[in-house]
Amino acid sequence: MKSYIREDHQKSEFSVHRSVFTSHEILEKERQEIFSKCWIYIGHESELPKNGDFKRKKVGGRNLLFTRGSDGVIRTLYNSCPHRGALVCRENEGNTKVFRCFYHAWTFKNDGELVGMPGKDGFSEEFNCDGSKNLTEVSRLESYRGFMFVNFDTNAISLDEYLGNAKEYIDLVADQSEVGLEVLHDPQEYSVRANWKLISENSVDLYHGMPTHKTYFDIKASQDPGLKKAVLEGKGIDLGNGHAVIEYIAPWGRPVAKWTPAWPEEDRAEIEELKNKLVKRFGEERAERITGYNRNILVFPNLVINDIMAITARTYYPIEPGYMEVTGYSLAPKDESEKFRLRRNDNFLEFLGPGGFATPDDNEALELCQEGYLNNLEVEWNDISKGMIRDEAQATDEEQMRSFWRKWNEVMTKQSVKEEVLT
Repeated sequence: MKSYIREDHQKSEFSVHRSVFTSHEILEKERQEIFSKCWIYIGHESELPKNGDFKRKKVGGRNLLFTRGSDGVIRTLYNSCPHRGALVCRENEGNTKVFRCFYHAWTFKNDGELVGMPGKDGFSEEFNCDGSKNLTEVSRLESYRGFMFVNFDTNAISLDEYLGNAKEYIDLVADQSEVGLEVLHDPQEYSVRANWKLISENSVDLYHGMPTHKTYFDIKASQDPGLKKAVLEGKGIDLGNGHAVIEYIAPWGRPVAKWTPAWPEEDRAEIEELKNKLVKRFGEERAERITGYNRNILVFPNLVINDIMAITARTYYPIEPGYMEVTGYSLAPKDESEKFRLRRNDNFLEFLGPGGFATPDDNEALELCQEGYLNNLEVEWNDISKGMIRDEAQATDEEQMRSFWRKWNEVMTKQSVKEEVLT
């Protein structure tokens, strides 16, 4: 089988064939080989604080119920009645002891057990003795630092092994609070007329930051004169297994403990106290890394954790080769003061919100790419070569994007990019 990737180290060139963004055949294979076999983020444990809490989720092309049962155990159930297949739960979220199917009123406990059927005398006494008519549970649900993932492949490696080197960077996010993080309010949901892999690229692409988001940088510079001298210095890192990160010196304020002149002077003391607490817990070096650096973490295939001027967890799933649905969550330390929670939310909405300075710009850029792929017959290849001439990639290089594409190609073709190239 031919590869969709070309990697030429002699010429320091890396290319991706543009058919991967437009082919229906490739999308179907992605659903089989990637979204049905990789660990896919479903949500954060803080979304289900009380017994009986549930969220309805679409994950990996499945309709799921993310629940905390009356026994306190978090489970993921397929939202499909074993009777005729209807969705058992139509509400997006809530708290309940039972789920009742609208169609024939089969009723299930919040752990999935079938406990009621109208006309029960029409069924044998042994009906469901083996539990086969209970709601089916996703067999693989695992958690790392509160971030929860499902896997539909019973033979998959553990989540811990799958995350590998990405755990170091998730720890830098989770360690911002001794009492843990929590998801704030409802998610941000939107769609983009572009291929899903373009968000994976874009999320660890600092190269586009200045030109695409110039308006945001200009506004921040007017609030903080020091930002005019800011340089996006840092590293782009291949974390293995398709995961990647960009980590760079934060040019703006961070609610976790980096003050900016754009904020009131009275906030400085509280921010310094937050920093001192982190120093006591982790030492000067790690505390500075937690507070003074931004990081965008890509967990293959479709989770991005942005730890920048706020913390977000963003997932996305393809509906068509050129159309995806995106869900974004804002997270914060549980013990954060009300004042800094407000500051964090302002930061989040200003840059990453639906009307912010980043999300609309990024969506426009991705849709322009997708529109440009109408020219694929004559212009076939995307270039992702920046930084190949360096021994250590900078944050504005593209090594972290190449990490994603190497893994994608390996999964889709069952071969290394060095074995064979598309001609």
